[in-house]
Amino acid sequence: MHTSPEPSCTSSLHAVENGLHVDGPPIVPTLTTSYVHGTSSTSLLHMTVAESLQRSVERWPDREAMAFLQDGVRKTFAQFQQDVDQAAAGLLALGMKKGDRLGMWGPNTYEWVLFQFATAKAGIILVAVNPAYQVQEVEFALRKVGCKAIVCPMQFKTLNYCNMLRKICPEIETCSPGDIKSSRLPDLRSVIVLDSRQPGMLHFEDVMQAGGSQHMQQLQDLQKKISFDDPINIQFTSGTTGAPKGATLSHHNIINNSYFTGRRLGYHWRPHTRVCVPVPLYHCFGSVGGGICMAVHGISIVFPSRGYDGKANLAAIESERCTFIYGTPTMYVDMLNQPDLVKYDLSSVEGGIMAGSPCPQELVKKVASNLGVKEITIGYGTTENSPVTFLSSPLDNVERKTETIGYITNHLEAKIVDPTTGMVVPVGTSGEIMIRGYCVMLEYWDDKAKTDECITKDRWYKTGDIGRMDAYGYCRIDGRIKDLIIRGGENVYPAEIEQFLHTHPKVKEAQVVGVKDERMGEEICACIKLVDGADCTAEEIKAYCKGQISHFKIPRYILFVTSYPLTITGKIQKNKLREQVEKQLKE
Repeated sequence: MHTSPEPSCTSSLHAVENGLHVDGPPIVPTLTTSYVHGTSSTSLLHMTVAESLQRSVERWPDREAMAFLQDGVRKTFAQFQQDVDQAAAGLLALGMKKGDRLGMWGPNTYEWVLFQFATAKAGIILVAVNPAYQVQEVEFALRKVGCKAIVCPMQFKTLNYCNMLRKICPEIETCSPGDIKSSRLPDLRSVIVLDSRQPGMLHFEDVMQAGGSQHMQQLQDLQKKISFDDPINIQFTSGTTGAPKGATLSHHNIINNSYFTGRRLGYHWRPHTRVCVPVPLYHCFGSVGGGICMAVHGISIVFPSRGYDGKANLAAIESERCTFIYGTPTMYVDMLNQPDLVKYDLSSVEGGIMAGSPCPQELVKKVASNLGVKEITIGYGTTENSPVTFLSSPLDNVERKTETIGYITNHLEAKIVDPTTGMVVPVGTSGEIMIRGYCVMLEYWDDKAKTDECITKDRWYKTGDIGRMDAYGYCRIDGRIKDLIIRGGENVYPAEIEQFLHTHPKVKEAQVVGVKDERMGEEICACIKLVDGADCTAEEIKAYCKGQISHFKIPRYILFVTSYPLTITGKIQKNKLREQVEKQLKE
């Protein structure tokens, strides 16, 4: 059993003067208004992605950096560094320059992490392209940011990436590899295929062999010109409303985010952390919490499968003796529901992060008891914030882990404001969560209007999430501003009702939306997925709510559903769900 150092009493005295000292969990209730600054005795790192990897290679050259179980690939830090230099030199040999964009399109494979670091070393901006994108979406993304190259496997699951690219750029067939001239994607020059040779496209091996000694020299010289404030990563936010936007992150954003997230989890004092990473790399959770954390903290990352597979995760934890696990609530539900869960030896697991969407309390408790993840932590953040801003401590009690998203991370500020006046609200009052600090993205790529909508002149990022803060600085999420239901003048946050409905033994998942109503303005509708084989009526659910939640929050309509409309990243599209429900209720 490891214990982290206790916060000293001086840090609690500091808290009174300085807001909140976050080197340890806050132990004194000091806040009166909903503003907090995570003061810390650990300073920000000022290094690039390449420098952070170099540091770990020097400390642990022979330690395993990563394992991709489905593909049988394992690399030590020293081997990985060698591959990174070769790939980076290869990209320079293709004519790519500092500031050019390279799209990475595909599932969780070794090449994803390789190009993540090779681009960073060459000063090229990596564009994370969702592996589920269809033709129009990939064309939109590549055009929007002007990708000069795109890397992909020939296909993944039912999607044939090469055929999709040929549809957008029929010119590929007749161009020589590395010299594409396309009318629809004017910036695109190279398509790099990971696994097979295709006409007009380069093969991964061609890139790995393209760099000569002059390119290696060029790469070394470039290191003096790359600044930690340069953009390094473009992550498309899933468009639950409108077209996806390209959140542009710098070295400074993601290095520090992975550094302070890792420290909160104890990566700096645990002897050797092995993290099971089932979350996708094209998401900040996977690329920053996985890839960048590996370089910054010298941890080993284990990828159970290319695409998500609940059974593969359990097998990986057992065979690789993983000590940590990452996942979205849905992934944890999936693991808990594996029929042969008891067969797996998960005794090596100490902790993990659950993040990516609201985490139901019952689920958090089950993950601790049934999967044995005693030090489970709840994280909150957004792609635009690189991503983590609030995180619980592994030492927090079960109430704090199940009811809050933890407390602010080091060197960040958060405030909760009244959405109409913009003024900071008292502790315990709901309002919009806003974040300021090193983690706020540079911009939405080539979209000043959208950037100005969500980043104020004084650099506060508006999350669009409604939450409230307690006197210790722990925060609760009540829902999205857009999801707020106003029923007869009462503000109702769907998340609160959803959390409650999850406690019903027959309810597997619940989503609550507002539907138009002439008398009340809006009425509440709960769309419920039942546990497999369960039978339940609307009356039964309403009876369960009576006396447990305020009468004005009890859903007027209860619909039993088998699925929800999802975005490509698997987030529930409440706006579409609302449309479907309104249509159904009219019929």
